[in-house]
Amino acid sequence: MNEMNAWGWQVQRSLGTESKDGIDGIVYPRSDLTAHWNVAELDRLAESLNRDGICVIRNLFPQTLIEDWAIAFDQLFQQRKNQAGGLAPREQSRYYLTLPWIDPFANTAIFANPVILAVLNRVFAQEYRLVQLGADVPVQGSTYQEIHRDFRPLFMDQFVTPLYAVAVNFPLVEVTAENGPFQMALGTHVLPREEGLAKIASGEIPIESFYLQPGDVMIRSPLALHRGSPNLTDRPRPMIVMGYVMHWLHTAHLDLRIPRAYYESLPESIQQMLRCEVVDRLAEQQVETYINFKY
Repeated sequence: MNEMNAWGWQVQRSLGTESKDGIDGIVYPRSDLTAHWNVAELDRLAESLNRDGICVIRNLFPQTLIEDWAIAFDQLFQQRKNQAGGLAPREQSRYYLTLPWIDPFANTAIFANPVILAVLNRVFAQEYRLVQLGADVPVQGSTYQEIHRDFRPLFMDQFVTPLYAVAVNFPLVEVTAENGPFQMALGTHVLPREEGLAKIASGEIPIESFYLQPGDVMIRSPLALHRGSPNLTDRPRPMIVMGYVMHWLHTAHLDLRIPRAYYESLPESIQQMLRCEVVDRLAEQQVETYINFKY
């Protein structure tokens, strides 16, 4: 079944696939979450995230949901390409854009998913906030990014802190060796930057590619040294990014604007998780402000 969202984009709908049996009334796709992600598995994912700086949750989101996002995203990306300032550059032939909080992107099954939140609850020592919903998109002609971090350390490189920010990523297409997989050096989130770069250059710590299927999710530390790789295909490779940070972390370069009607429809617990500007109406055009992205 096809519908039109608030901006006139076509959105494919699948009926009878959701349940309100989740945490605090959160709507998420019907599945037996506890059967696949029990306490031991959630503990393992959190341990991997703390130790390696990354964990991967396979097949978390249903294919129909990802297909809805992919259809809407293709239309948004084409629209933003034709708008001045609609895409933020991420080196050669690589872009970032903020997603609007409209159907299908405004979905608690994604940003308040019980499995994702269960992992975050294990790694964050205090309350956290969602501050980012966007996408990184390499296209044909992109090259290897400079190896970088997304955040500065809180104090200094030599002072290792618990995780205070994470990026939750999921692709809208299969990620292969040809279309620009995300690459990261495991464990470098707890190393001084120059030491980590030296270990990568010497081969002591390899930089690894992460191949994902639609529906897979990876949660990573933005302090881990990483880069984007070339997309050699003629199709964009959109990777959604949701940023969650401890409640006290300043993130002035990120924009999160949510329509008042949608915000007020959410449970109070979800409202409290969002660091956002509540607006009566979303602007039809957006100029990206998240330009400086690497450290």
